[in-house]
Formats: sequence, C-alpha cells, structure tokens
Amino acid sequence: MTITLYGIPNCDTVKKARGWLDGMGLTYHFHDYKKAGIAPERLRGWVEQAGWEKVLNRQGTTFRKLDEALRSDLDAAKAVALMAAYPSAIKRPIVEYANEDGGGLLVGFDPQAWSTALSGELT
Repeated sequence: MTITLYGIPNCDTVKKARGWLDGMGLTYHFHDYKKAGIAPERLRGWVEQAGWEKVLNRQGTTFRKLDEALRSDLDAAKAVALMAAYPSAIKRPIVEYANEDGGGLLVGFDPQAWSTALSGELT
C-alpha cells in the first residue's frame, strides 16, 4: 500500500493524523502543500472524488480572512483556483492511498474511517 498524507506540519489535526499513522505502524509520504504547493490537477481530482464543499476548509482562518469577492458564488472551478492560490484553505489532512483493490481518498482525520479504509495494512 502507498499512502500520501497532504497537509501542513504545524496543524494540530495533521499532527494527530501523523501520530495515528505512526502508531499503527503505517509508512507514508508527507507532502507539505504550504511549502511544496499543490497542483491544480490534483485539487480537481480531489474535488471530483469528494466534492469541493468537503475539500475546501471554509471554517479555517485563511478562508475567513479572504476578501468576500473570493468567498462568494463558489463552485468547483472557483474553489480549486482558490485552494491552489491559498493552500491553507484546503481541508487538512488529506490522504491518498493505493492498494491492490484500487485505493481512495480520505478528507479530514477520522480514526474510525481511516481504520476501515486502511484495514488491510493494519496488523
């Protein structure tokens, strides 16, 4: 199984998620999208899989501080452009995983959902 965790290292939820993965003995790659950025194509894929409403963190400080013109009349395309320009507005963490059954996407940290999705790798 391959696991990539996307987030920002100083985010408390990302820290909890990383601790959970480490505690379960799962190997993963960490992608800091604040430093490394995030490709709009990847954001579009996430939005297609999970919906922009789930991927865009509208509760966070970054989103709330944006000009009202940027926050209004959102749709998938506008949300992707906004998240590409302001990676801190992306819900954290996001996990992409792949295994012999295909794989999937996890948005936000939910230990129960993560256990179910990654159960083939847990011992």
